[in-house]
Amino acid sequence: MQSQTVRIFYFNEDIKSLCTNTIAKLNFTADRTHDQVWLDSLKHAKLIFITGGDQVRFMKAVLHTPVYDAIHAAYNQGATVAGTSAGAAVMSHEMLTGNELLGDTVYHETFKKIVYGNIDIQEGLGLIDSVIIDQHFIKRSRYNRLISALAKYPSYPCIGIDESTAIVVQGKKITVTGEGQVVLLRKPKGLVINGKGQITWKNVSMAILTEGDSFKIRR
Repeated sequence: MQSQTVRIFYFNEDIKSLCTNTIAKLNFTADRTHDQVWLDSLKHAKLIFITGGDQVRFMKAVLHTPVYDAIHAAYNQGATVAGTSAGAAVMSHEMLTGNELLGDTVYHETFKKIVYGNIDIQEGLGLIDSVIIDQHFIKRSRYNRLISALAKYPSYPCIGIDESTAIVVQGKKITVTGEGQVVLLRKPKGLVINGKGQITWKNVSMAILTEGDSFKIRR
């Protein structure tokens, strides 16, 4: 709890240096999702920033609640919705939880194997559709789990964002910004699941992108 409080303090200090707008810190636990004052603040915000932590816990608190509706209302009115770590993972409709479903289901930073049906995907905010987003990507070597996600959703671009790095989504265009890299996996060819459940394919499009690079998605 203390580390989360410290993170919020520094986020607040960083944002204050960039604008003079009112900054509100809203912790929407399940018992606060109908707080009308907070919901009005959220709905009329110019920037909504979702901090890190546990994306599953966040979505359990807000999915199909007035909070979810207020975020979408603000977004549809032109607000910028941003997030770090778990706050980035929740942006897509198909949200990667990081949990494994087969064999050793103890949480690991990356997957130890590449087999079909091992990836746990749950519903996210859905502000960006038809993509999969992973975070801390290069630092934590999360290739196995993003490959597993691509096998489950072969028509989706799978985007691995490293630390100190971000993607900016404007319509169908995604632009990389920050100090690190983004790994983009898409268009697997010859995808087959063998009798052991192992994922095989003949080829895949892979790009490593840095500051200023961009690519298109369908919306």
